[in-house]
Amino acid sequence: MSSVRPYLYVKAGCPWCEEAEDYLRDHNIAYGKADVYEDPQAMAEMRELSGQTKAPTMRWGDEILADFGADELDAFLRQRKVVK
Repeated sequence: MSSVRPYLYVKAGCPWCEEAEDYLRDHNIAYGKADVYEDPQAMAEMRELSGQTKAPTMRWGDEILADFGADELDAFLRQRKVVK
């Protein structure tokens, strides 16, 4: 996987978004983020990248993981050997 850091599109109050951020922090993975409720441009970008409006959505390099929970995030990162 690219050394580019992941970028999360989140919604305030979303428990899955908080879970995704906790997972990344717990695994010492630096990331950027935008709250799509507060930033209409980020919402448009998320929609364009993923084809949907559900959060969390993560962009990591050229890969998109949309509408996921911690289990899907864990599998995504393990497949790419980011975490063991």
